Amino acid sequence: MRGQSFLAVDWGTTNRRVYRVGPDGAVEDTQRDDRGVLAIAAGGFEAEANALRARMGDLPMLCAGMVGSNRGWAEAPYVPCPAGVEDLAASLHWIEPGRTGIIPGVKWHDEGRSDVMRGEEVQLQGAVLSGLAPAGALLCQPGTHCKWAWMEGGRISRFATAMTGEIFALLKAHSLIGAQMTNAVTPGDEFLRGVADAADGALLTRLFGVRAAFVTGASGGQDAASYVSGLLIGSDVRSQVKDGTTVHILADPSLGVLYSAAIAAMGGKAMILDSHVAFVAGITHIWRSIA
Repeated sequence: MRGQSFLAVDWGTTNRRVYRVGPDGAVEDTQRDDRGVLAIAAGGFEAEANALRARMGDLPMLCAGMVGSNRGWAEAPYVPCPAGVEDLAASLHWIEPGRTGIIPGVKWHDEGRSDVMRGEEVQLQGAVLSGLAPAGALLCQPGTHCKWAWMEGGRISRFATAMTGEIFALLKAHSLIGAQMTNAVTPGDEFLRGVADAADGALLTRLFGVRAAFVTGASGGQDAASYVSGLLIGSDVRSQVKDGTTVHILADPSLGVLYSAAIAAMGGKAMILDSHVAFVAGITHIWRSIA
């Protein structure tokens, strides 16, 4: 598929971003909207694709993310680890051959634990193939479900998912301590205190302590959100990062800086990468690998 423009669609659960990628791999146009998978009624994906082409150009389209799940347009089976660009390209699910395709997700299984991803695999491959990260890097993708991926020889060797962001959102919206979690999260003293307190492994006890400190007057609760975030991210990071570990983070700056602070507090080194650049690089390499 070299020498041809195409539409690259990062189609997630709640949001969608579309890139028109030129023959040289440069982004010619991009649009973002809230037409994620959950916003599309059953049977409505073809009309959505037609609408995208009407705005962005009548071009071949390659989609990644939850659009390939059993809730999306069509289910694209998972590729097992180790997985590289060639594996993803060989297992594309074609809605219309040569016209509209969906990139498969990746799965990993070991004794006692299974894991899956959809969409993140494109960024991971792109980070390495674009030179943003080395072929043997540890990459982290913070978010609702934080991904930790170990790359070997430029391929996804294994990975682990933590429900860090989802647990924070649930605690804020539905828990007893949610009333204290009103301020914005910042990587300041309370966040770092949470990161440090996560070292004792008593996460559930520490979380209830937020409520106890407030009702007894030991804390005013103004920075509870930062402290809770520090506890959760600290627990997440501590399970994956050792002293001296270098982690390449694919995230927006606001979230990347929190993980960077936690990693640094544990003696690691964090490098924040541009996740959008990585996605475009990854999907372009997949496009060019299609036989």
